[in-house]
Amino acid sequence: MHVTREMFNDVMVPNYNPANMIPVRGEGSRVWDQDGNEYVDFAGGIAVNVLGHCHPELVKVLNEQGAKLWHLSNVFTNEPSIRLAKKLTDATFADRVYFANSGAEANEAALKLARRFALDHYGESKDQIISFKQGFHGRTFFTVTVGGQAAYSDGFGPKPGAVDHCDYNDLAAFEKLISDKTCAVMMEPLQGEGGIIVPDPDFVKGVRELCDKHNALLIFDEVQSGVGRTGHLYAYMGLGVTPDILTTAKSLGGGFPIGAMLTTTEIAASLKPGTHGSTYGGNPLACAVAEKALDIVNTEEVMQGVLAKEALFRKHLDAINEKYHVFSEIRGQGMLLGCALNDKYKGRARDFMMAATEHHLMCLVAGANVIRFAPSLVIPDEDIELGLARFEKAVAQVVNAEQDSAA
Repeated sequence: MHVTREMFNDVMVPNYNPANMIPVRGEGSRVWDQDGNEYVDFAGGIAVNVLGHCHPELVKVLNEQGAKLWHLSNVFTNEPSIRLAKKLTDATFADRVYFANSGAEANEAALKLARRFALDHYGESKDQIISFKQGFHGRTFFTVTVGGQAAYSDGFGPKPGAVDHCDYNDLAAFEKLISDKTCAVMMEPLQGEGGIIVPDPDFVKGVRELCDKHNALLIFDEVQSGVGRTGHLYAYMGLGVTPDILTTAKSLGGGFPIGAMLTTTEIAASLKPGTHGSTYGGNPLACAVAEKALDIVNTEEVMQGVLAKEALFRKHLDAINEKYHVFSEIRGQGMLLGCALNDKYKGRARDFMMAATEHHLMCLVAGANVIRFAPSLVIPDEDIELGLARFEKAVAQVVNAEQDSAA
Protein backbone atom coordinates (compact mmCIF):
# COMPACT_ATOMS: atom_id res chain seq x y z
CA MET A 1 0.00 0.00 0.00
CA HIS A 2 1.39 3.39 -0.98
CA VAL A 3 0.76 5.77 1.92
CA THR A 4 0.33 9.49 1.35
CA ARG A 5 -0.17 12.45 3.67
CA GLU A 6 -3.61 12.97 2.08
CA MET A 7 -4.67 9.53 3.36
CA PHE A 8 -4.19 10.82 6.91
CA ASN A 9 -7.10 13.21 6.40
CA ASP A 10 -9.31 10.36 5.16
CA VAL A 11 -8.68 7.84 7.95
CA MET A 12 -7.69 9.78 11.09
CA VAL A 13 -9.77 11.70 13.61
CA PRO A 14 -8.97 15.38 12.90
CA ASN A 15 -7.47 16.25 16.31
CA TYR A 16 -3.93 16.46 14.86
CA ASN A 17 -2.55 18.51 12.01
CA PRO A 18 0.82 16.92 11.24
CA ALA A 19 3.49 18.22 8.88
CA ASN A 20 3.10 17.53 5.16
CA MET A 21 6.06 15.15 4.98
CA ILE A 22 5.99 11.61 6.42
CA PRO A 23 9.13 10.43 8.25
CA VAL A 24 10.04 6.81 7.51
CA ARG A 25 13.46 6.26 9.08
CA GLY A 26 15.59 7.69 11.86
CA GLU A 27 19.14 7.27 13.05
CA GLY A 28 20.63 9.27 15.91
CA SER A 29 19.48 12.88 15.47
CA ARG A 30 18.68 12.55 11.76
CA VAL A 31 15.37 11.55 10.16
CA TRP A 32 14.50 10.76 6.53
CA ASP A 33 11.10 11.25 4.86
CA GLN A 34 9.40 9.25 2.09
CA ASP A 35 11.29 11.19 -0.58
CA GLY A 36 14.69 10.59 1.03
CA ASN A 37 15.04 14.15 2.39
CA GLU A 38 17.14 14.33 5.53
CA TYR A 39 16.09 16.34 8.62
CA VAL A 40 17.91 17.25 11.83
CA ASP A 41 15.69 16.37 14.79
CA PHE A 42 15.48 18.99 17.56
CA ALA A 43 11.97 17.80 18.52
CA GLY A 44 12.91 14.42 19.95
CA GLY A 45 9.35 13.15 19.61
CA ILE A 46 8.38 15.87 22.14
CA ALA A 47 11.23 15.23 24.59
CA VAL A 48 10.92 11.45 24.24
CA ASN A 49 13.81 10.21 22.10
CA VAL A 50 16.38 10.80 24.80
CA LEU A 51 19.07 8.85 22.92
CA GLY A 52 17.94 9.75 19.43
CA HIS A 53 16.43 7.30 16.94
CA CYS A 54 17.27 3.60 16.87
CA HIS A 55 20.10 3.77 19.41
CA PRO A 56 21.99 0.48 18.85
CA GLU A 57 21.84 -0.56 22.52
CA LEU A 58 18.09 0.08 22.74
CA VAL A 59 17.51 -1.82 19.47
CA LYS A 60 19.57 -4.72 20.85
CA VAL A 61 17.56 -4.91 24.10
CA LEU A 62 14.27 -4.56 22.22
CA ASN A 63 15.19 -7.49 19.97
CA GLU A 64 16.47 -9.62 22.86
CA GLN A 65 13.43 -9.03 25.08
CA GLY A 66 11.11 -9.26 22.08
CA ALA A 67 12.29 -12.82 21.54
CA LYS A 68 11.67 -13.70 25.21
CA LEU A 69 8.52 -12.19 26.69
CA TRP A 70 6.34 -9.19 25.78
CA HIS A 71 3.32 -9.13 28.04
CA LEU A 72 1.93 -10.93 31.06
CA SER A 73 -0.44 -8.53 32.90
CA ASN A 74 0.00 -7.76 36.57
CA VAL A 75 -1.41 -11.10 37.66
CA PHE A 76 2.29 -12.00 37.37
CA THR A 77 5.42 -9.93 37.93
CA ASN A 78 8.50 -9.97 35.72
CA GLU A 79 12.25 -9.46 35.99
CA PRO A 80 12.67 -6.30 33.84
CA SER A 81 10.04 -4.36 35.81
CA ILE A 82 11.60 -5.28 39.16
CA ARG A 83 15.09 -4.37 37.93
CA LEU A 84 13.88 -1.02 36.55
CA ALA A 85 12.01 -0.21 39.77
CA LYS A 86 15.11 -1.03 41.82
CA LYS A 87 17.27 1.25 39.65
CA LEU A 88 14.73 4.11 39.88
CA THR A 89 14.47 3.86 43.67
CA ASP A 90 18.27 3.58 44.04
CA ALA A 91 18.71 6.75 41.95
CA THR A 92 16.00 8.90 43.60
CA PHE A 93 14.28 9.78 46.89
CA ALA A 94 11.62 7.13 46.26
CA ASP A 95 11.08 3.67 47.78
CA ARG A 96 8.20 2.44 45.63
CA VAL A 97 7.28 2.51 41.92
CA TYR A 98 4.03 2.10 39.96
CA PHE A 99 4.35 1.54 36.20
CA ALA A 100 1.95 2.87 33.56
CA ASN A 101 2.15 3.48 29.80
CA SER A 102 2.34 7.27 29.62
CA GLY A 103 2.83 10.50 31.52
CA ALA A 104 -0.90 11.13 31.76
CA GLU A 105 -1.40 7.69 33.30
CA ALA A 106 1.43 8.24 35.78
CA ASN A 107 -0.15 11.57 36.75
CA GLU A 108 -3.60 9.98 37.05
CA ALA A 109 -2.09 7.46 39.46
CA ALA A 110 -0.36 10.21 41.45
CA LEU A 111 -3.57 12.22 41.83
CA LYS A 112 -5.61 9.19 42.84
CA LEU A 113 -2.93 8.18 45.34
CA ALA A 114 -2.87 11.69 46.86
CA ARG A 115 -6.65 11.71 47.29
CA ARG A 116 -6.64 8.21 48.79
CA PHE A 117 -3.73 9.02 51.13
CA ALA A 118 -5.59 12.12 52.41
CA LEU A 119 -8.77 10.08 52.92
CA ASP A 120 -6.89 7.37 54.83
CA HIS A 121 -5.08 9.82 57.11
CA TYR A 122 -7.24 12.95 57.41
CA GLY A 123 -10.78 12.13 56.25
CA GLU A 124 -13.06 13.16 53.38
CA SER A 125 -12.85 16.95 53.78
CA LYS A 126 -9.16 17.07 52.74
CA ASP A 127 -9.60 16.84 48.97
CA GLN A 128 -8.39 20.09 47.35
CA ILE A 129 -5.76 19.79 44.61
CA ILE A 130 -3.78 22.90 43.69
CA SER A 131 -1.89 23.19 40.41
CA PHE A 132 -0.54 26.02 38.30
CA LYS A 133 -1.81 28.08 35.39
CA GLN A 134 -0.28 27.08 32.04
CA GLY A 135 0.73 23.76 33.60
CA PHE A 136 0.23 20.58 31.60
CA HIS A 137 -0.32 17.14 33.13
CA GLY A 138 -1.89 15.02 30.39
CA ARG A 139 -5.13 14.53 28.49
CA THR A 140 -7.22 12.23 30.68
CA PHE A 141 -10.18 14.13 32.09
CA PHE A 142 -8.68 14.28 35.60
CA THR A 143 -5.19 15.29 34.49
CA VAL A 144 -6.42 17.82 31.91
CA THR A 145 -8.60 19.42 34.59
CA VAL A 146 -5.65 19.66 36.96
CA GLY A 147 -3.61 21.10 34.09
CA GLY A 148 -3.73 24.87 34.00
CA GLN A 149 -5.00 25.46 30.45
CA ALA A 150 -8.80 25.58 30.48
CA ALA A 151 -8.98 25.43 26.66
CA TYR A 152 -7.90 21.78 26.89
CA SER A 153 -10.54 20.80 29.47
CA ASP A 154 -13.53 22.98 28.54
CA GLY A 155 -16.39 21.53 26.54
CA PHE A 156 -16.43 17.96 27.86
CA GLY A 157 -19.06 18.31 30.56
CA PRO A 158 -18.71 18.62 34.35
CA LYS A 159 -15.10 18.57 35.49
CA PRO A 160 -13.67 16.75 38.50
CA GLY A 161 -14.12 19.06 41.48
CA ALA A 162 -11.93 20.54 44.20
CA VAL A 163 -9.20 21.57 41.74
CA ASP A 164 -7.78 25.11 41.95
CA HIS A 165 -5.15 26.90 39.91
CA CYS A 166 -2.53 29.46 40.91
CA ASP A 167 0.00 31.57 39.00
CA TYR A 168 3.37 29.83 38.67
CA ASN A 169 6.20 31.53 40.60
CA ASP A 170 3.69 33.55 42.71
CA LEU A 171 4.28 32.35 46.26
CA ALA A 172 2.00 34.95 47.89
CA ALA A 173 -0.98 33.84 45.77
CA PHE A 174 -0.18 30.21 46.51
CA GLU A 175 -0.04 30.86 50.25
CA LYS A 176 -3.55 32.36 50.12
CA LEU A 177 -4.89 29.32 48.26
CA ILE A 178 -3.41 26.47 50.29
CA SER A 179 -5.08 25.32 53.52
CA ASP A 180 -5.58 22.24 55.67
CA LYS A 181 -8.16 21.11 53.09
CA THR A 182 -5.42 20.78 50.46
CA CYS A 183 -4.52 17.14 49.85
CA ALA A 184 -1.97 17.71 47.08
CA VAL A 185 -0.08 20.28 45.05
CA MET A 186 0.94 19.24 41.53
CA MET A 187 3.63 21.19 39.70
CA GLU A 188 6.20 20.88 36.97
CA PRO A 189 9.68 21.80 38.29
CA LEU A 190 10.16 23.33 34.83
CA GLN A 191 6.96 24.19 32.95
CA GLY A 192 7.11 22.57 29.52
CA GLU A 193 3.99 23.08 27.39
CA GLY A 194 3.31 26.36 29.22
CA GLY A 195 6.35 28.03 27.65
CA ILE A 196 9.56 26.47 29.10
CA ILE A 197 9.27 28.44 32.36
CA VAL A 198 12.05 27.85 34.90
CA PRO A 199 10.86 28.21 38.50
CA ASP A 200 12.32 30.63 41.04
CA PRO A 201 14.18 28.38 43.54
CA ASP A 202 12.66 30.31 46.47
CA PHE A 203 9.19 29.70 45.04
CA VAL A 204 9.77 25.94 44.93
CA LYS A 205 11.17 25.92 48.47
CA GLY A 206 8.21 28.00 49.66
CA VAL A 207 5.74 25.59 48.06
CA ARG A 208 7.47 22.68 49.79
CA GLU A 209 7.35 24.42 53.20
CA LEU A 210 3.66 25.31 52.84
CA CYS A 211 2.84 21.73 51.80
CA ASP A 212 4.57 20.51 54.95
CA LYS A 213 2.71 23.06 57.09
CA HIS A 214 -0.68 21.94 55.75
CA ASN A 215 0.06 18.20 55.43
CA ALA A 216 -0.37 18.32 51.66
CA LEU A 217 1.55 16.03 49.34
CA LEU A 218 3.84 17.70 46.81
CA ILE A 219 3.68 16.00 43.39
CA PHE A 220 6.38 16.84 40.86
CA ASP A 221 5.36 16.16 37.28
CA GLU A 222 8.73 15.35 35.70
CA VAL A 223 7.24 13.74 32.61
CA GLN A 224 9.07 16.25 30.40
CA SER A 225 11.86 17.51 32.70
CA GLY A 226 13.02 14.09 33.90
CA VAL A 227 15.62 11.51 32.87
CA GLY A 228 18.56 13.83 32.32
CA ARG A 229 16.87 16.56 30.32
CA THR A 230 17.93 19.41 32.63
CA GLY A 231 21.43 18.05 33.27
CA HIS A 232 20.21 16.30 36.43
CA LEU A 233 18.61 12.87 36.38
CA TYR A 234 15.48 14.61 37.67
CA ALA A 235 15.00 18.38 37.87
CA TYR A 236 14.17 18.27 41.60
CA MET A 237 17.80 17.33 42.24
CA GLY A 238 18.92 20.74 41.01
CA LEU A 239 16.34 22.62 43.10
CA GLY A 240 17.21 21.30 46.55
CA VAL A 241 13.56 20.31 47.09
CA THR A 242 12.26 16.75 47.31
CA PRO A 243 8.67 15.92 46.31
CA ASP A 244 6.47 13.29 47.96
CA ILE A 245 5.43 11.83 44.61
CA LEU A 246 7.24 12.11 41.26
CA THR A 247 5.95 11.16 37.83
CA THR A 248 8.19 10.26 34.90
CA ALA A 249 7.59 9.14 31.31
CA LYS A 250 8.64 10.54 27.89
CA SER A 251 12.46 10.13 28.01
CA LEU A 252 12.21 7.17 30.41
CA GLY A 253 11.54 4.72 27.58
CA GLY A 254 13.85 6.33 25.03
CA GLY A 255 10.99 6.19 22.52
CA PHE A 256 9.12 3.15 23.85
CA PRO A 257 5.86 3.97 25.72
CA ILE A 258 6.26 3.78 29.50
CA GLY A 259 5.39 5.92 32.50
CA ALA A 260 6.11 5.59 36.21
CA MET A 261 4.99 7.09 39.50
CA LEU A 262 7.58 7.15 42.28
CA THR A 263 6.85 7.68 45.97
CA THR A 264 7.73 6.69 49.53
CA THR A 265 6.79 3.49 51.36
CA GLU A 266 4.42 5.35 53.70
CA ILE A 267 2.46 7.10 50.95
CA ALA A 268 2.46 4.06 48.63
CA ALA A 269 0.67 2.06 51.33
CA SER A 270 -2.61 3.78 50.37
CA LEU A 271 -2.68 2.02 46.99
CA LYS A 272 -3.68 -1.36 48.39
CA PRO A 273 -4.46 -4.30 46.06
CA GLY A 274 -7.40 -3.41 43.84
CA THR A 275 -7.26 0.38 44.27
CA HIS A 276 -5.53 1.09 40.95
CA GLY A 277 -4.10 -0.83 38.02
CA SER A 278 -3.02 -1.02 34.40
CA THR A 279 -3.26 -3.87 31.91
CA TYR A 280 0.01 -3.00 30.14
CA GLY A 281 1.80 -1.06 32.87
CA GLY A 282 5.12 -2.67 33.82
CA ASN A 283 5.18 -5.00 30.82
CA PRO A 284 8.57 -6.68 30.32
CA LEU A 285 9.20 -5.24 26.84
CA ALA A 286 8.79 -1.59 27.89
CA CYS A 287 10.68 -2.09 31.15
CA ALA A 288 13.65 -3.80 29.48
CA VAL A 289 14.05 -0.91 27.02
CA ALA A 290 13.58 1.72 29.75
CA GLU A 291 16.14 0.01 31.98
CA LYS A 292 18.75 0.27 29.23
CA ALA A 293 17.84 3.90 28.48
CA LEU A 294 18.17 4.76 32.18
CA ASP A 295 21.53 2.95 32.43
CA ILE A 296 22.93 4.99 29.53
CA VAL A 297 21.52 8.37 30.60
CA ASN A 298 22.31 8.13 34.31
CA THR A 299 26.04 8.67 33.88
CA GLU A 300 28.30 11.62 34.61
CA GLU A 301 29.39 11.69 30.97
CA VAL A 302 25.87 12.18 29.59
CA MET A 303 24.84 14.69 32.28
CA GLN A 304 27.92 16.84 31.73
CA GLY A 305 27.38 16.54 27.98
CA VAL A 306 23.85 17.95 28.34
CA LEU A 307 25.18 21.13 29.97
CA ALA A 308 27.91 21.53 27.33
CA LYS A 309 25.34 21.09 24.54
CA GLU A 310 23.05 23.65 26.20
CA ALA A 311 25.90 26.17 26.13
CA LEU A 312 26.48 25.47 22.42
CA PHE A 313 22.77 25.96 21.66
CA ARG A 314 22.66 29.23 23.59
CA LYS A 315 25.78 30.59 21.88
CA HIS A 316 24.34 30.03 18.40
CA LEU A 317 20.82 31.17 19.32
CA ASP A 318 22.22 34.39 20.78
CA ALA A 319 24.13 34.97 17.54
CA ILE A 320 20.98 34.37 15.46
CA ASN A 321 19.06 36.80 17.66
CA GLU A 322 21.72 39.51 17.39
CA LYS A 323 21.25 39.32 13.63
CA TYR A 324 17.45 39.05 13.37
CA HIS A 325 16.06 40.40 16.71
CA VAL A 326 13.17 37.96 17.11
CA PHE A 327 13.57 36.56 20.65
CA SER A 328 12.99 38.29 23.96
CA GLU A 329 14.93 35.53 25.76
CA ILE A 330 16.22 31.97 25.52
CA ARG A 331 14.63 29.97 28.34
CA GLY A 332 14.99 26.55 29.86
CA GLN A 333 17.67 24.16 31.05
CA GLY A 334 19.79 21.49 29.43
CA MET A 335 18.15 19.95 26.37
CA LEU A 336 14.77 21.58 27.03
CA LEU A 337 15.09 25.09 25.62
CA GLY A 338 12.58 27.71 24.51
CA CYS A 339 13.06 30.72 22.25
CA ALA A 340 10.48 33.24 23.50
CA LEU A 341 9.36 35.55 20.71
CA ASN A 342 9.43 39.31 21.24
CA ASP A 343 6.37 41.55 20.79
CA LYS A 344 6.98 42.05 17.08
CA TYR A 345 6.60 38.31 16.40
CA LYS A 346 4.13 37.53 19.20
CA GLY A 347 1.85 34.57 18.53
CA ARG A 348 3.86 33.32 15.57
CA ALA A 349 5.81 30.36 17.00
CA ARG A 350 4.06 27.97 14.62
CA ASP A 351 5.22 30.04 11.62
CA PHE A 352 8.83 29.54 12.72
CA MET A 353 8.25 25.82 13.29
CA MET A 354 6.73 25.39 9.81
CA ALA A 355 9.57 27.36 8.21
CA ALA A 356 12.08 25.17 10.08
CA THR A 357 10.44 22.04 8.62
CA GLU A 358 10.79 23.55 5.13
CA HIS A 359 14.52 23.92 5.84
CA HIS A 360 14.72 20.30 7.05
CA LEU A 361 14.81 20.95 10.78
CA MET A 362 12.29 19.34 13.15
CA CYS A 363 11.38 21.52 16.16
CA LEU A 364 8.38 22.23 18.39
CA VAL A 365 6.35 25.03 19.92
CA ALA A 366 5.38 25.57 23.56
CA GLY A 367 2.32 27.74 23.21
CA ALA A 368 1.93 30.45 20.57
CA ASN A 369 4.98 32.46 21.61
CA VAL A 370 7.77 29.95 22.22
CA ILE A 371 9.77 27.76 19.82
CA ARG A 372 10.82 24.65 21.72
CA PHE A 373 13.87 22.41 21.31
CA ALA A 374 13.93 19.02 23.06
CA PRO A 375 16.54 16.98 21.18
CA SER A 376 18.39 13.83 22.09
CA LEU A 377 20.67 14.27 25.11
CA VAL A 378 23.53 12.78 23.09
CA ILE A 379 22.98 14.76 19.89
CA PRO A 380 26.41 15.25 18.27
CA ASP A 381 27.72 18.82 18.30
CA GLU A 382 27.91 18.80 14.49
CA ASP A 383 24.16 18.05 14.34
CA ILE A 384 23.50 20.98 16.69
CA GLU A 385 25.53 23.27 14.44
CA LEU A 386 23.85 21.99 11.27
CA GLY A 387 20.37 22.17 12.81
CA LEU A 388 20.92 25.73 14.02
CA ALA A 389 22.25 26.78 10.60
CA ARG A 390 18.97 25.49 9.17
CA PHE A 391 17.05 27.24 11.93
CA GLU A 392 18.76 30.51 11.03
CA LYS A 393 17.52 30.12 7.46
CA ALA A 394 14.00 29.55 8.79
CA VAL A 395 14.22 32.65 11.00
CA ALA A 396 15.48 34.67 8.03
CA GLN A 397 12.58 33.40 5.92
CA VAL A 398 9.95 34.51 8.46
CA VAL A 399 11.67 37.86 9.08
CA ASN A 400 12.10 38.61 5.38
CA ALA A 401 8.47 37.69 4.65
CA GLU A 402 7.43 40.08 7.43
CA GLN A 403 9.53 42.86 5.94
CA ASP A 404 8.23 42.18 2.42
CA SER A 405 4.62 42.36 3.58
CA ALA A 406 5.34 45.58 5.49
CA ALA A 407 6.88 47.09 2.35
